[in-house]
Amino acid sequence: MSPNPLASGPVRPAAVVNEDIRALWPRAGRELTAEERAEYERLLEEWAAAMRAEVVEAA
Repeated sequence: MSPNPLASGPVRPAAVVNEDIRALWPRAGRELTAEERAEYERLLEEWAAAMRAEVVEAA
């Protein structure tokens, strides 16, 4: 499993995390597996942290 995005350390750019989120979504309309859903939720948390970091940097 990937490291905790909320732990101290560098934050990946939101655009990079968003690419991972988009790649996770299945094609042909099938639903996410439980494992994919857990990864999606982790990526959403990482994306939110990246967005907060980018807003702070822009200020």
